[in-house]
Amino acid sequence: MKEKYPMMEIIDKAGKFVSKEYEKEITKEQAQKFYYHMLRIRTFDRKGKALQRQGRIGTYVPFEGQEASQVGSALVLEEKDWMFPTYRDHGATLTFGAEMDRVLLYWNGRVEGSVPSKEKNIYPASVPIATQLPHATGAAMAETYKGTNNVAIAYFGDGATSEGDFHEGINIASVFQAPVVFFNQNNGFAISVPIEKQMNSETIAQKSEAYGIPGVRVDGMDVFAVHFAVKEAFERARNGEGPTLIEAVTWRFGAHTTADDPTKYRNQEETEKKREELDPILRLERFMKNHDMWDEDWAEKIEKEIEVELDDAIVEMEKFQKPDPADMFDYVFKEPTWTIQEQKEILKGATK
Repeated sequence: MKEKYPMMEIIDKAGKFVSKEYEKEITKEQAQKFYYHMLRIRTFDRKGKALQRQGRIGTYVPFEGQEASQVGSALVLEEKDWMFPTYRDHGATLTFGAEMDRVLLYWNGRVEGSVPSKEKNIYPASVPIATQLPHATGAAMAETYKGTNNVAIAYFGDGATSEGDFHEGINIASVFQAPVVFFNQNNGFAISVPIEKQMNSETIAQKSEAYGIPGVRVDGMDVFAVHFAVKEAFERARNGEGPTLIEAVTWRFGAHTTADDPTKYRNQEETEKKREELDPILRLERFMKNHDMWDEDWAEKIEKEIEVELDDAIVEMEKFQKPDPADMFDYVFKEPTWTIQEQKEILKGATK
């Protein structure tokens, strides 16, 4: 099946063209835009881990290594398109336009962090695995009924393909030819379970065959490959040609969460080797240097700008009071059931 679903790649780890097909479409301006957003979200990600270790936010979910997948895909979206992220896709939401302080509030346990931006159609991050896929299909179908050409994108990991919602969401999208892109970031592990122990198919892209939709497999560490694969899927969706399943093969360098110890199930030497070989930001930097697109002064300038933006966002986040754990009971149902109310009272009693 890997032969049937070859890995789409445009630049290799040395920053050299593998495919000339898109060469004329890649400009210095575009490369700089990709680099800026990838550096921005990596800086945010590393700061998120530091804030958690300092006790300034709660458990944090890192994504370092997946910047090309998140930036390359998010920069395809137009203003009124829909984004359905998981808990690991705050890099994509930031790239699409989510406010940085709001994302920090999410990781600090404040309900404001789950309130969608008024400017963008960004669904609150889904923690239950794969539940956002049927939601994305529903939003895409609604846009069709309204007569727009807006598209939805649903992000999910490899572990989500073992959930029923994955199959239900894609099946309904296929039946109704909904304008939705199912974007899988296959980082090889569903928490501690390697992909070969949770599925017997060679690729995730081939699962598209069961639902009669296109399936694409792409190098998720190559921002250009991701971008053009997602762009083409969006174009098909906007033209009424239905959904696409995209498998972006990535490698997450860090832990599943800050509450996780990856040394118990993953070879850390292999991870460090992959970091040296596959780092998506270094790959793009090498490409830019190879093609006379790199500007050292510009790189230093944006690095400082990002640091200032992030520092300002942290200040805004820390103006809020610490979250009240009892808040979690208020948003389960419109009207709390007696069981929910009882649990809330028990918690309040225990924290007095």
